[in-house]
Amino acid sequence: MIKKSISLTSEGKKELEKELDELIKGRPAIAEKIATARAFGDLSENEEYSSARNEQKVAESRILEIQDILKKAKVIRGGKKTKVDLGACVSLNMGGRKVEYTIVGPTEANPLEGKISNESPIGKALLGRKAGESFEFNGKKVKVVDLK
Repeated sequence: MIKKSISLTSEGKKELEKELDELIKGRPAIAEKIATARAFGDLSENEEYSSARNEQKVAESRILEIQDILKKAKVIRGGKKTKVDLGACVSLNMGGRKVEYTIVGPTEANPLEGKISNESPIGKALLGRKAGESFEFNGKKVKVVDLK
């Protein structure tokens, strides 16, 4: 379980709450699979039973994880930023290529969606920077073009 507070955007918190709700609502279906599989007799060689029990373990583990995250969550406030910080949307010119990232906590980071962790190497390099500021990262010149 996670011990420190966790930074989440309000969107990230809503997504976790939705996932938690779906997992809790899915409990009866998993219980039904287990009950149906038990009816086939010998549980030691019952693949359906083993699969349903594994599905139950995964779901219950994720429920506990999400509940722990939400209990320790600190919601990041949005709004116009003057420096790169959690919740900031940053437009960059990285070696001639334009990219846009949102700085989030590690729990909701998803680089494929443009959400990078403040604890990632590029996230750490961006924290505290201002619009118009340039710096070098991994041998490439990076310029903070805009900050929202």
